[in-house]
Amino acid sequence: MLSTVLMIIAYLFGSISTAVIVCRLMGLPDPRTVGSHNPGATNVLRHGGKKAGAYTLAGDAIKGVIPLLLARLFSDEPQLLALVAGAALFGHMFPVFFGFKGGKGVATAFGVLLGCNWMIALAVLAIWLTIAFGFKLSSLAAIVAALCLPLVTWALDGRAPYLLLSGFITVLLLIRHHSNIRNLLTGKEDKISAGGDDSPR
Repeated sequence: MLSTVLMIIAYLFGSISTAVIVCRLMGLPDPRTVGSHNPGATNVLRHGGKKAGAYTLAGDAIKGVIPLLLARLFSDEPQLLALVAGAALFGHMFPVFFGFKGGKGVATAFGVLLGCNWMIALAVLAIWLTIAFGFKLSSLAAIVAALCLPLVTWALDGRAPYLLLSGFITVLLLIRHHSNIRNLLTGKEDKISAGGDDSPR
């Protein structure tokens, strides 16, 4: 019963769209109507600028951490934490409050990993940053980090619940990035850039 309640809370928390809220508060276009139509930090960055993108990134990560902190008040059992983490990420990608059309899950995945095992989270973040800054492609960084996640998890914390969670996250991220994979293969993927009034045009 406890795990079910915590998973529902995590899913509902994950269903809160940081991108939509940030854009409304800052008077920006709904991210679901511009650019890639993805309510995520990269799309907000491109069309709303660095500040809006940073707020969205931080919010998406935090909403992944909070359900795990709540779960840890009751238990540090990896199975429970993995279930709660998966529910929060699923809520971000398929939010009940926004017609089940959510973001691609990179920042929220980092948040839930941080709540489960900070070493895994930081190792995967290092991979993401290396690719993102090296190639200026957010989607490529996310795909590479997702593919490396199971290996990183096995190396740093080989417990079965976390290995299963890492596989779940990898599959979800690859599915959500299917259009980006196609664009990367055809050379049409947009590079990281910031729009809005606080960045060069």
